[in-house]
Amino acid sequence: MSELIVRSLGLQPYLETWEAMKSFTADRDDNTKDELWCLEHPRVYTQGQAGKAEHILAPGDIPVIPVDRGGQVTYHGPGQLVVYLMLNLSRRKIGVRSLVDVIEQAIVRTLADLDIVAEPRADAPGVYVGDAKIASLGLRVRRGCSFHGLALNVRMDMEPFRRINPCGYAGLAMCQVSDFVASVSIDDIEKRLTAQLVNGLGGPAVDYRKGW
Repeated sequence: MSELIVRSLGLQPYLETWEAMKSFTADRDDNTKDELWCLEHPRVYTQGQAGKAEHILAPGDIPVIPVDRGGQVTYHGPGQLVVYLMLNLSRRKIGVRSLVDVIEQAIVRTLADLDIVAEPRADAPGVYVGDAKIASLGLRVRRGCSFHGLALNVRMDMEPFRRINPCGYAGLAMCQVSDFVASVSIDDIEKRLTAQLVNGLGGPAVDYRKGW
């Protein structure tokens, strides 16, 4: 398996990151190493390709950006860990459904290490603690390569979720890691989750990098 680059990027603007994802995917070839981009975004709503305007209830001063991933509307903001998976699925011989399983189970194992019992749902992608959603997924595949990824709520202002129907579900309860663990940091969760993702992808050699 080829080496996997894991980038820790801190707070990054959404639009520029989205453009970088598209450029990376368009320009890559069979020799390009796969990458995981770990970051946070300033406050923004993103509306997936299946998104319906009625699920955006009262965005107020938070921008709404239509994007090319699957799924409906979701919210990103500081204190939420976002991981974009820039993977050559053809080279890895893995399909989209299998990748979704890898992501969901990596999140479940990460939370289990913190004594948080979580599970995916067959009828609604993502990871849940009881009836509340703690992590969302949205992927796009182009030329056999994935981009976009997951968002795990860690320690953030949850109010903006109440201005939308998260992932298109009216009244869907949202939760975060800090609801269950008194002391938690993005850095710690990032290390735990990337380790689980690497394990789920078959444990390739990893090159950890700060920044671009």
